[in-house]
Amino acid sequence: QVQLVESGGGLVQPGGSLRLSCAASGSIFTAYFLGWYRQAPGKQRELVAYIRNGGRTNYADSVKGRFTISRDNAKNTVYLQMNSLKPEDTAIYYCNIVDPTAGYWGQGTQVTVSS
Repeated sequence: QVQLVESGGGLVQPGGSLRLSCAASGSIFTAYFLGWYRQAPGKQRELVAYIRNGGRTNYADSVKGRFTISRDNAKNTVYLQMNSLKPEDTAIYYCNIVDPTAGYWGQGTQVTVSS
């Protein structure tokens, strides 16, 4: 059983940056899907970015050019670098990791973009 803990959220002004981290309690070396989702109040959870084995990444149109997902297998951590933040990026951000055994979710971290 892998546990995920997200961190790095907080309050930031529009145009600012945050880096989210998702630390896994076990190895993510075999994980073939590592993704970040977000859920704003009253909205469905949406996929923001993911990275697959081999390093292929994909991003929602709303964050392309502003967000970057990466993984560090040595630290068992997935990151989401978020730049040029907008008020509409406000949401709870969740990481999701899928390996050959199962899929895992973190508890979420709140990101609020406001002046």
